[in-house]
Formats: sequence, C-alpha cells, structure tokens
Amino acid sequence: MPTRRRALLIIAALAGLALLSLALALMVGSIPVGPAEVFLTLFNDGGGMAGDVVRSLRLPRALAGFACGGLLALAGALLQVLLRNPLADPYVLGISGGAGVGAMLAILFGLGAAGINGFAFAGALAAMLVVFGLAHGDGSWTQTRLLLTGVIVAAGCGAAVALLLSIAPEHKLRGMLFWLMGDLSQADDPKLALGVLAAVLLISLPYARELNLLARGADTAQTLGVAVGRLRRGVYIVASIATAAAVTHAGSIGFIGLIVPHLVRLATGNDQRLLLPASVLAGGSLLVIADTLARSVVAPQQLPVGVLTALIGVPVFLFLLTRDPQVRR
Repeated sequence: MPTRRRALLIIAALAGLALLSLALALMVGSIPVGPAEVFLTLFNDGGGMAGDVVRSLRLPRALAGFACGGLLALAGALLQVLLRNPLADPYVLGISGGAGVGAMLAILFGLGAAGINGFAFAGALAAMLVVFGLAHGDGSWTQTRLLLTGVIVAAGCGAAVALLLSIAPEHKLRGMLFWLMGDLSQADDPKLALGVLAAVLLISLPYARELNLLARGADTAQTLGVAVGRLRRGVYIVASIATAAAVTHAGSIGFIGLIVPHLVRLATGNDQRLLLPASVLAGGSLLVIADTLARSVVAPQQLPVGVLTALIGVPVFLFLLTRDPQVRR
C-alpha cells in the first residue's frame, strides 16, 4: 500500500475514533441520551432537559477533554524528539508542577474557577521560564541539562504542593486533590483550549521535516542545514505552552503525553508529518473516553479522570515495552 494512502487511512481512522468518542461522551451519563436525540439537540434548539444536558454540560466538557488530550499528546511527541528520550512526557520539565503550585494557592485563597485557571497558567509559565533560564545558563544548552533542570524544578514544585496540602483546611483538600488527579468538571468553556491546540499544531507542522532530522541527532540535523538551537528553543516553548494550557483546563492528567505518541508511532512510524496530527486525534479521543468512564462508572459520583488514564496507561505502557524498540532502549 502506498505510504501516502496508508497515512490518509490512519488519519481517517483516528478522526472516526475522535468523532465516536465525542458521540459517546454526549450519550453516556446519569441521564442517557439516544443518538437521534443527540443529533436533534446539536442541530436544533429543542430537546428539553436532555438538550440542556448535552449542550450545556456534556458538549463543552467533551470538547475541552479532546483539546486537553490532544495538547498533552502533542507536547509529549515534541518533547520526545527534543530530549531524544522515549520516557519524556509533558510533565517532565516541571510545567505541571508550576501549574499545581499556582492552582493550590488559588484554592487556598478561596478563588473561583477563573482565579484557579489564571494562577495555574501563571505558575506553569513561571516554571517554564525558570527551567529554560537555568538550563540555558551560560549558553551551553544541552538536552541533558534541560532534562535535569526540569526534574529538579518539578521536585521543588512537588514539595511546595505537599506543603500547601499540609496547611490547607480540611474543606478545601478534596478540591485540591481532585485538581491534582485531573478533573474536567470545571472545564465549561473549551474555546481557548481548542484555539491553543489548533495554533500549536499549525505552528509545529511546518517544522516536521526539521523535527525528523533532529530525531536522528543534533549533529546530523546541523550537518543537513537545520538551525538546531533555534529549533530546540521553539519546540520547548511550543510544548510548554501546550502543556500549560492543558494543565490549566484539566489539572494534572498523566500518561496521555507518554503513551499516545508511542502507540501512534507503532502504527505510523516516526515521521513527524503524520505523527503529530495523529497524536492529537488519538490523545484527544483517549481523554474523552477516559472522562466519559470517570463520570459514568459510579454515577452520579465522579472519579478524577487522571485515575482512569493511569489505570489505562500502566498496562498499555507495559505492552509497549514488548513492542516498541524505542521504549526498550
């Protein structure tokens, strides 16, 4: 089968999976809604209570989940190229830790959803700037230095989060823990996350050729005319912004950015022109499915979606250890 045709089939299959996951998210819940009712609700203003549930609650949450999953998977794919490390994920450089500190402070101060999102985004950007500034140092920027700096900053943020949890009043601990484990229940406006996802993908795709060369090594890429330093900085900034946007909307959701690029790589190979958009579709679909399970398994109670992604991610990653040579190295 020609490579181009195979690529189109893979993208079409993942797009179909994305649509199916969104449809399930709109139908499944404590109030079941049939496919016909969902269709009428989306394209007409009627539908009664079911219509209100779909339009006002489930659709914004599903779209926000898709955007956050796509952002995490895309950030993971970019960082695995940047660090040339198959275990790299969106949280390895401390971005999530910074967002966590900001969100915990906002909850501790009694701020609402807008304040929590604002503090989380500010914390993520602050962590990004600290990591990049310390890793750059005197200009001797290396992948190892960036990774080590990110790990240390993440550890410091983790300690700060633990301190805030220890001094927080009891009635605020549940909200803090839900945020730390990932929670889409407050994601009622997906437009910003979807906009960031579209922007990050459109920025990344024109550099797919350079990313393919960078994946072979910095020396090889530089020999073939790639401005390695500028490309590395751009990848770091884009991946950090994608991670910050996802964490701000959904809290810390693990494993999406780690396992999805590897799963997609098994089907598509390592060509970033296909891997990046395919990771977005697969990551968005996986998070939407996990969130649908999180709010329906023990309905009307809701589970933190990060718990579901971890339960899915652990066996999948163990499977990848036997199939993907990049993970075993």
